[in-house]
Amino acid sequence: MPIRILPPQLANQIAAGEVVERPASVVKELVENSLDAGADHIDIDIEKGGSKLIRVRDNGSGIVEQELVLALSRHATSKIADLDDLEAINSLGFRGEALASISSVSRLTLTSRTAEQTAAWQASAAGRDMQVDIRPAAHPTGTSIEVLDLFFNTPARRKFLRTDKTEFGHIDELVKRLALSRYDVSWQLTHNGQSVRRLKAAVTAEQRQKRVATLCGRAFAEHAAFIENQYGDVKIWGWIVAPGACSAQLQCQYSYVNGRMMRDKLLNHAIRQAYADTLQPEQQPAFVLYLELDPRQVDVNVHPAKHEVRFHQARLIHDFVVSALTDALSQLTPHPELSAALPAEHSVQEPVAPSYQQQNSRDHRGQSNYRQPSAGRTSAGAVNRELSYWQQSQAAAEQVSAQSIKASPPQEDIASVQPLIAANRYVLRQQDDTILVIDLVPTLVAYFKAHRQQPMPILLPQRITVSAAQLARLTEQAEQFSLAGFDMLLNDQTLIIRAVPGWLRHTVISQWLPEWLDKLSLTPELDVVTPLLAMLLNANRVMASAVLNSVPQVLEASQYWVSTPLQLDATLCVLSEQSS
Repeated sequence: MPIRILPPQLANQIAAGEVVERPASVVKELVENSLDAGADHIDIDIEKGGSKLIRVRDNGSGIVEQELVLALSRHATSKIADLDDLEAINSLGFRGEALASISSVSRLTLTSRTAEQTAAWQASAAGRDMQVDIRPAAHPTGTSIEVLDLFFNTPARRKFLRTDKTEFGHIDELVKRLALSRYDVSWQLTHNGQSVRRLKAAVTAEQRQKRVATLCGRAFAEHAAFIENQYGDVKIWGWIVAPGACSAQLQCQYSYVNGRMMRDKLLNHAIRQAYADTLQPEQQPAFVLYLELDPRQVDVNVHPAKHEVRFHQARLIHDFVVSALTDALSQLTPHPELSAALPAEHSVQEPVAPSYQQQNSRDHRGQSNYRQPSAGRTSAGAVNRELSYWQQSQAAAEQVSAQSIKASPPQEDIASVQPLIAANRYVLRQQDDTILVIDLVPTLVAYFKAHRQQPMPILLPQRITVSAAQLARLTEQAEQFSLAGFDMLLNDQTLIIRAVPGWLRHTVISQWLPEWLDKLSLTPELDVVTPLLAMLLNANRVMASAVLNSVPQVLEASQYWVSTPLQLDATLCVLSEQSS
């Protein structure tokens, strides 16, 4: 068979195979044209699931009479003009294929009027011939497009359509997604003459919240939290459901890039990675998220239906989404109770980490610096039993701690023994026939004072507005912050943290930063690290293993008060580091 150029009708039907999958695909293309035309009110009328009639009416800018024939021609568009436009697309449509493809498999009528015209004009085209007929019509400013008898001339495609109910279900789901992409537009959807959805324009935050509740359901609205995060010119905002409220049923999972509906693999992977450690296997995440960035940093011309995009800085976008959502989810996820049982193969085991840190905890645990007891020493099981008892009950721990103070020899250095509040802060270590109970806070502080910590750059610099007292403390002790491993920049009343010490690299900085600054301004006599270490270890926001793996020699460099195994069998002593 010789090589030849395909007839326009055949080329349009081939393109229709990519663009027009089902009636919902037609609705998507027509509505996106209405949005690009600046419409703020869109009516969608459907009959028989869209196989009989699809009508989309808007109050947009309209199409002038001289361009109606062009509007139904292939590769004709007002959205782009040259290659530079293709590299920074701001419109939803840009290829100029939709109307020509739709008219090749249906009977299409386009009626439009611009504000400058005194009358409206109507263009009609049907099937393979695609001859466009122009005539005057009555119509307000805007455009109406009717698509009759979809796939009437392609029976094979028509056979693949499902029932009217199923096809309309896809249209209804599409309209939900579109309505969540444009809150400033009012929508009306009817099926077989009955109103299905009527949504007023949502201008205020309260109205947007109400639309989300209407479209995603009451359960979603009750458990969803609004989030917003920005890094440079990349911004993410929207609603996410707390992990504890996610169900096994598929709920709202909508994501948008610059207002465009997406089912992008990179975004979906980033969202699921952020949720990964907080969900049970049978649970599904729920979210409505909007990613905004410079149009030149994203290529939307990579998918026939424009469901996917390609980011020029894909890794940065992925890490930004993971970081922003992990930060938000960590604040929505309650910290689980400390584990009451420990595996026999470890002499010491940290309690269960908060959900957002479980992966980090697993990563470090394989490199743990704790050692197994050798033969002839107190067995690991004995230590485990004591530590298990330690973790079981807060009230019991406090009572035992009080008894220990009475039974132990009086020591001035440990006169202010605190009750046991967090097993994560204390380390039990076996040394010959004795058990060391180490308070990590003074131990680590002493080590950090003697050894300068190297700053580790963070992906997203953290910004926070500081008070006058906090600003004074930051200025006075700038050298201390530098020695501790922080790289900070003060700009007027804004503090920007660009790097942190290695042991803080995987923590949620935005969660502890404001609280830390408050503590520093209230306790100026303390060094800068002590309140931070105590706060994070006590609340399990950083795991002891993560800190010790960053400075593994710390336990070798200090002296500690010791209790004998005999004492440990009777009570649990909580001992502080001996003063030098």
